[in-house]
Amino acid sequence: MEINNIMEGKNSSSHMLQKKIRDFTGSIVESISNGRSPVIYFNRFSNYCTDPSGNCYCSHDTVKGVEILTLQREYHARRLDILLRVLLIVQQLLQENKHGSKRDIYYMHPSVFREQSVVDRTINDICILLQCSRHNLNVVSVAKGLVMGWLRFSEADRITNCLSHPDTAHSIPVHIEEVKDIISVADYILVVEKESVFQRLANDCFCKTNRCIVITGRGYPDIPTRRFLRLLTEQLKLPVYCLVDCDPYGFDILTTYRFGSMQMAYDAKIMRLPEIQWIGAFPSDVEKYSIPQHCLLPMTTEGSKQRQF
Repeated sequence: MEINNIMEGKNSSSHMLQKKIRDFTGSIVESISNGRSPVIYFNRFSNYCTDPSGNCYCSHDTVKGVEILTLQREYHARRLDILLRVLLIVQQLLQENKHGSKRDIYYMHPSVFREQSVVDRTINDICILLQCSRHNLNVVSVAKGLVMGWLRFSEADRITNCLSHPDTAHSIPVHIEEVKDIISVADYILVVEKESVFQRLANDCFCKTNRCIVITGRGYPDIPTRRFLRLLTEQLKLPVYCLVDCDPYGFDILTTYRFGSMQMAYDAKIMRLPEIQWIGAFPSDVEKYSIPQHCLLPMTTEGSKQRQF
């Protein structure tokens, strides 16, 4: 019964998105047929806090501006061409109930797209245009995250049982909407920045002696890792701690988990985790514990720029 409800929900969402795509492309054809230049409006979102106290919950899903696309500029005409090409691919995925990655889409027209980043931006534009999340388009990421600990769950017909060997790494599932039957006896969730730290914890049998779940996004977390982490916190109601390096990259990764990414600010509401707590070394610890300067790494130019996120 539950599977049928999920399938019905997915089909309904798919039909709705296909209708939106038909209506959108139909309006463009109508405008051109009548000798008018189509005008497309993209809402733009921001995902940062301007409150100097830092004690606010920012409105992550509030529109911060509008971008207007017309055929009167050559650059806009190219973007519209790419938008329509990607929309066609997305429509085919939805009609055939298939999934594809952003990389798959890029290789369908590499000479037109030229760069992967062009496809990435267009997918974001489509999500904003259709008011949906990327997974609703059947465009998926190849999950790179890992999980271990006191946890058991299923994805479609596949069961992942970490309980029998809590210090064995398992890949985080791609289709988060199909994850169900989550069971855990953990006391908390620990997110670590680096795979090397994750592997060290596994080698030291950390989960065996500590009732926890450990997750790593192997650096900057991908969408499946962030969605999976949010799903676990919603289902299990466990405290979440994040261990990152005390440097600009670590801070950026922490804020990605906590507030969402700037690139996908329009979708932060389904991936952000404001309750995640930072653990590890703090900048204030340098003076507090009189850490010698030779133990610190100098700030590089690249790191300095990264700090301006």
